[in-house]
Amino acid sequence: MISLTIDGKKIETENGKTVLEAALKSGIYIPSLCYHPDISPVGACRLCIVEIEGFKGYPASCTTKVREGMSVRTDTSEIRELRKNIIWLILSEYPEKINKSSQLWKVAEWIGLKQMLQGFSPVSRNLPVISDEPLFVRDMNKCILCGRCVRMCREIRETGAIGLVNRGVDTMVGTSFGLPIKESGCKFCLGCVEVCPSGALADTEEFDEDSREKKLLPCKNTCPAGIDIPRYVGLIANGRFQDALEVIREKVPFPAVLGYVCHHPCEEECRRSELNEPIAIKALKQFAAGRDSGRWQSKIKSAPETGKKAAIVGSGPAGLTAAWFLRICGHSVTVFESLPEAGGMMRMGIPKYRLPEEVLNKEIKNIENAGVKINTGIRIESIDELYQQGFDAVFLAPGASEGVKMGIPGEDYPQVLDGISVLRDISLGKDVKIGGEVAVVGGGNVALDTARSVLRIGAKKVTILYRRTRSEMPADNEEINEAIEEGIEIKFLLNPEKVVMKSGRLEIECIRMQLGEPDSSGRRKPVPIEGSEFTITSDRLIIAIGQKIAIPEKFGCKLDSKGKVQVDSEMLSSSRKGVFSGGDAVSGPASVIEAIESGRKAAISIDKYLGGKGKIDRELVPEEEENPCLGREEDFAQRRRVEITAIPVKERSGFRLVEQCLSEEEAVEEAKRCLKCQLRLKISRAPLPPDSPSMSL
Repeated sequence: MISLTIDGKKIETENGKTVLEAALKSGIYIPSLCYHPDISPVGACRLCIVEIEGFKGYPASCTTKVREGMSVRTDTSEIRELRKNIIWLILSEYPEKINKSSQLWKVAEWIGLKQMLQGFSPVSRNLPVISDEPLFVRDMNKCILCGRCVRMCREIRETGAIGLVNRGVDTMVGTSFGLPIKESGCKFCLGCVEVCPSGALADTEEFDEDSREKKLLPCKNTCPAGIDIPRYVGLIANGRFQDALEVIREKVPFPAVLGYVCHHPCEEECRRSELNEPIAIKALKQFAAGRDSGRWQSKIKSAPETGKKAAIVGSGPAGLTAAWFLRICGHSVTVFESLPEAGGMMRMGIPKYRLPEEVLNKEIKNIENAGVKINTGIRIESIDELYQQGFDAVFLAPGASEGVKMGIPGEDYPQVLDGISVLRDISLGKDVKIGGEVAVVGGGNVALDTARSVLRIGAKKVTILYRRTRSEMPADNEEINEAIEEGIEIKFLLNPEKVVMKSGRLEIECIRMQLGEPDSSGRRKPVPIEGSEFTITSDRLIIAIGQKIAIPEKFGCKLDSKGKVQVDSEMLSSSRKGVFSGGDAVSGPASVIEAIESGRKAAISIDKYLGGKGKIDRELVPEEEENPCLGREEDFAQRRRVEITAIPVKERSGFRLVEQCLSEEEAVEEAKRCLKCQLRLKISRAPLPPDSPSMSL
């Protein structure tokens, strides 16, 4: 350790530290704009000058190493005047008012900006502002040539996409030969933006401190279950497939199911899409789950038995997720399912060509192996009966298993079915006979799944009728594309108004629609066009416009106007003590990942109710410090998204899986396309002045 004195304060610091580092660590602020704790100091801005006994002039504290017995002064009148002159020179070409959230503003204000620049008008360099490239804006008129961005790119990321170009007064930060940033070798980690103190490099979209992580790491923060997507994608890129699977399993008990059917909101927000296409996150999850060795099972450390019993009503993704996490918290858990097989809408609502039965069975079996009891073929009609059986808490997660009628004349004909019932009967192996021409009403995944399923069991022609346009369809885009590939016709902007039986066939009277103003869903409301009625003839009509929840009256819980259970939004507790609810029963029909998150949330609340601390997660893969070096790859920005292989249409007989899993080579290469946005969040913050300036402004 080295002993020295700074502004009369005796301090100790490690040998090899600079005066600036020693001062900052001891709570003594010295201003600087070129210094950053993560990159090498160069003393370019000169704002960190100090007086050191025995030294000539005013050395830069960021490049001067400490010595034993050194005596330093940081705030003399001479130093203050010199810093004013330096900041004046720095700002002499700054083109406009300084952003008050920037380090430049805060340092200039601390030094004495108002005293120094009264009536002064800076002279702009009138350089072009580059705002039409991905993710960040480059305005070199605001550049103060601190060099932090260049050193971050070269020293830490080792990418070398930017550097100081030109000479003398024309020096600026740029790319070699003035190339567009996408052609410069840039990996768009945005470390340069993070360390820029002046706003010369700035995010395309502004955000405040509260939304910082959400904006910079949208994939993880968009995932309803909070899966650490960047982490498992990075592990796949490094060939650590089992570790990747275990990172996913820390948050969800259905990694494989999600790999097949998640609607992947993370991909919609992936920042890579601003370069070309988002990372294939869902496909990577499927790949990792497919490489599962089962090692994670030995890592799961369940809490000691608590003696408490929880009943779960419904074996869908919400119910089974809650069951899994409550079990590893040490509680006894029993799941009650009215249907003959567990899985809820994962089994009954998702066809096997999207989610293989063996995949779902395996993950449900893992939950049973943990000690969760699943009783099928049992319909719970009364919560009181559960309490009489000795259960201490109840989670209601029955799912939205009933179809919704349109309320039009003729929909009670036997040839008019509802989509969710058709999917359930097919899943249960019933002899479902649907041939001839079939019309399906709806635009969601159930409508698409129904249409594609009936095509596989004998329908000759399937037409989907949807009252909006394709851009408003809530179904996954992949589902729509595959349906069209399979020969399913989609007719937009029309809606059935009446069904009439003639000569054994259905005449579906429709009306054409046009889009009006947005409704409560955010989509433009379909409005009938008067006098545009016409008729479609079909053998069957399947209505798939939505599902509803059926909560038995004896449950005694307060319901809203749509029949959903009313709960506290944070705790998911119902109007009855010890009774919680989630999934479709609370939200209405939702995705698998949203139901899983509801089950997680319920497990936390129920565990607390049963005397636990609500700590449901188990660390399976310890956090590791990531290598901040990215290296240079000339074609990185141009790399295209992996193409998910699908079996040809002519081979899609029965319910054979359509989309195929990625190969190891494909998965690794796709994972390497990730921008590693999380690395920006690991960059240290530059030191800012104390809240109160050291001199009057």
